[in-house]
Amino acid sequence: MKFAKILVPLDGSALAETALPTAVQLAKEQGASLSLMRAVEAWGFISDVVEAEIRVVREAEHYLAKLANLLRANGCKHVDTSVWYGAPARSVVDAASAQQADLIVMTSHGRGGISRLIMGSVAESVLRGTTTPILLLRAGGAGVFQPDGKAQRVRATADGAVA
Repeated sequence: MKFAKILVPLDGSALAETALPTAVQLAKEQGASLSLMRAVEAWGFISDVVEAEIRVVREAEHYLAKLANLLRANGCKHVDTSVWYGAPARSVVDAASAQQADLIVMTSHGRGGISRLIMGSVAESVLRGTTTPILLLRAGGAGVFQPDGKAQRVRATADGAVA
């Protein structure tokens, strides 16, 4: 599978940035360009909504520009950035489509339990919302939760019995 454009969604956290080394390696191996993106929304009780929206967009642009410059300085030739205003999962899905990404490389925060119920899973929503292939990485600091149910390895014998 050949990738020409790799989309890397970031949320400003160190955990999300752990997707960068893998994305950079793939981009270098494949001669692909990297597209760093971030979704933002202004929250809270804000007296000037437009000012708050402009502020969060500028902060995201600054954050992405800094990362892009660092990647370029380390030999990653083709890096672009984009800021999307809106819900994270919807923004990633729309960015992948608009930019014709061949692959999305992202990190899961590994939330479970109540946290996942309240916060939702951006990674799962992106997976359900796009046909673009996704390389989902589990960050070292992400939680590990055993799936429900039981499983065991079985084999079919020559006579058709299961052992």
